Amino acid sequence: MRLKILETIGRQTDIMMAVGIIGLVATMLIPLPPLVLDVLLTINIGLSLAMLLLSMYVTEPLQFSVFPSLLLVATLYRLALNISSTRLILRHAYAGNVIQAFGNFVVGGDFVVGMIVFLILVVIQFVVITTGSQRVAEVAARFTLDEMPGKQMAIDADLNAGLITGDEAKQRRRSIEREADFYGAMDGATKFVRGDAIAGLIIVAVNIIGGLIIGVLRLNLPIGEALQRYALLTVGDGLVSQMPALLVSTATGLIVTRAASESHLGADVASQMTAQPNVLFIVATMLIAFGLVPGLPKISFFAIGGIAGLIGYYLRQAAKKEQVAAEPEPPLQAPTAYEQVPPLDRITVELGYNLVALADPEQDGDLPQRVTGVRKQVTGTLGLVLPPIRIRDNVLLDPNQYTIQFRATQVGRGQVYPELLMAMQPHPEASPVEGIQATEPVFGLPVWWIKPDVREVAEARGYTVIAPTTAIATHLHELLKEQAAVLLTRQDVQDMIESLRQTEPAVVNELLPETTTVGEIQQVLRRLLAEQIPIRDLSAILEALADGLRLTNNLDDATEVVRLALDRTICQQYKDTQDRLHVMTVTPQLEKQIQDSIIETPQGMVCAIEPQLLQNILERLRDGIQHIMAQGYEPVVLTSPRVRRHFRSMVAKSFPNLGILSQAEIPPGLEVQSATQLAA
Repeated sequence: MRLKILETIGRQTDIMMAVGIIGLVATMLIPLPPLVLDVLLTINIGLSLAMLLLSMYVTEPLQFSVFPSLLLVATLYRLALNISSTRLILRHAYAGNVIQAFGNFVVGGDFVVGMIVFLILVVIQFVVITTGSQRVAEVAARFTLDEMPGKQMAIDADLNAGLITGDEAKQRRRSIEREADFYGAMDGATKFVRGDAIAGLIIVAVNIIGGLIIGVLRLNLPIGEALQRYALLTVGDGLVSQMPALLVSTATGLIVTRAASESHLGADVASQMTAQPNVLFIVATMLIAFGLVPGLPKISFFAIGGIAGLIGYYLRQAAKKEQVAAEPEPPLQAPTAYEQVPPLDRITVELGYNLVALADPEQDGDLPQRVTGVRKQVTGTLGLVLPPIRIRDNVLLDPNQYTIQFRATQVGRGQVYPELLMAMQPHPEASPVEGIQATEPVFGLPVWWIKPDVREVAEARGYTVIAPTTAIATHLHELLKEQAAVLLTRQDVQDMIESLRQTEPAVVNELLPETTTVGEIQQVLRRLLAEQIPIRDLSAILEALADGLRLTNNLDDATEVVRLALDRTICQQYKDTQDRLHVMTVTPQLEKQIQDSIIETPQGMVCAIEPQLLQNILERLRDGIQHIMAQGYEPVVLTSPRVRRHFRSMVAKSFPNLGILSQAEIPPGLEVQSATQLAA
């Protein structure tokens, strides 16, 4: 029943909100009866209380993301009520029972006391709460924007390590965007609260002056009586307005100072204020000592001091019981998280003895889970089924060192600190943080190894902070992508073909055994993987290979035919969000020089270009890559089909991850934008 009611209300909220805001504007112009004003003032107090309580119960600011807009509406609502009450006070010297009660009951009918109380409330709101909230909102907005690149890089690192899915990455990126929008809006919304406090002072002054003028000049009242009548109502009106304003200001301060937590404010205050029983013992001792000072009231100091001591004693006893209950029985034999394996495993991660704990679940080591995630990520991206990845120790390594080996050959090496965190420097001008300076092993970026308690400082300065196991997993992920072609064995290809034979036997029977061999299919797949082209669609690859081998006996030319069939898959990894490729084109003169340099050898056709010309090409290629990447795009070289693979062989050692496409590989509907030209 409750869900149906909420659903019915939800369908009408847009109309209700529009009518409500228009009604607020109308309230400023249309006189209201005192009874209606009483109801609206009561609603204002209730709304302010609701905003304050909601701000206390949220566990993170984004749970109340509508707060900035609601703050504007609440401020407009209070100002509309101020105008209506001012109209009634000045015209009828009466503004309803609520204002009358605040003027008589709250301040005892003394407008001098009421004015002092009102001014104190304004000072508290304006000087203390509003100014502090505004400053916190400004700092939070600036830090949130500065942290966005680092948080985006952390999400990318988790995605590449296989720790999160693509949908989870999108959700986390959206959360970062919403957080930046929220703090930016709060930075501006705090100005509403500041302006509301100033407007309250002005309205009170106008009401008192206007009341004196009307009472003395129009009603011929003595100055004292006019001041008593109108000033008392004005003070009551000011108190009725300032109390909700103070509640909303407090809610604003709670929202902008609220850090992410797993519980609401009350639970956090209770748990954290009582986390150290020794503090309560010290407080109890000091209060009792104050009670012993001659002249100070002994009962209150002794009573509160005794209560603090009892609470501290109770908390200490409870903590001891929890500690005893949490202590596990000592194990008979400490388990190990690594495994001794034969030395010729296809993929191995070796750890120095200080890093063994990273692979031990009993010591909260999550390296095996991260490695498994990387394996699944690469398999899902490239279509290459990887073998199990072995993790073992190696006493010959430095204590904090690890190596990554493919077929017992070391392909990567790095150093991590198990008790520290890696902070990646966002830019060379970033302020350094306290820690050990080093170089990140994957991309060669400067990093700092910091203690966990320095993490917040580093993130506030824009650093991307990751765990040591994430650093190892990221290194492994990049090496698996780069060396995927080496890892593809003939047995892997045979298994893939047999699996395809179960569903699409026609394409397999067309190729094997008359047209080609498993070894030749392996060579084609390796050439695709060498350029990080996924081989998931094995059926399409084999169909295109069959067509290519009917045209030529040269396996290199047949591979180019396969690439044509995978044109959309290839271009997918290089295009931007608007389906555009940003390319460097090769001039016809340079293409002719490359083609003239092609010679035939026992290993096939190779490009024997002059060293000086090759050096010039590499330098201009490096400048072009930097130019395109500076604009935020993925660089691509576009050549004619006849020189594409030869150009790739020329530059692969210097730029192994650079996309080299032929003009025939551009699918329809994909726009090509030339950023620069490569000339001889």
